[in-house]
Amino acid sequence: MRTKKWNDLSPRTRQFIIVTGVIEGALKVAALVDLARRPAEDVRGSKAGWAVSIVLINSVGLVPIGYFVFGRKPTAAAEREYEGAVPAVEVVD
Repeated sequence: MRTKKWNDLSPRTRQFIIVTGVIEGALKVAALVDLARRPAEDVRGSKAGWAVSIVLINSVGLVPIGYFVFGRKPTAAAEREYEGAVPAVEVVD
């Protein structure tokens, strides 16, 4: 099976590859900046482990998103805001 070269791809396929690459890069940069600024006690797991995973694994954004969802502990301000939040739905008996 012959491997396609860049010029053999359709313009739509090339555009898709470029857009997903830009999104992946932006997510990695955002995750690394957040990781660098966040204290170690506010990160689940080791900061070095997250940094290596974010940089080395080509994931179409899944590792950086995983860091934002699972790798960060809530900050004290976020916890205070959550505790004082008013429920969006009122339960009526």
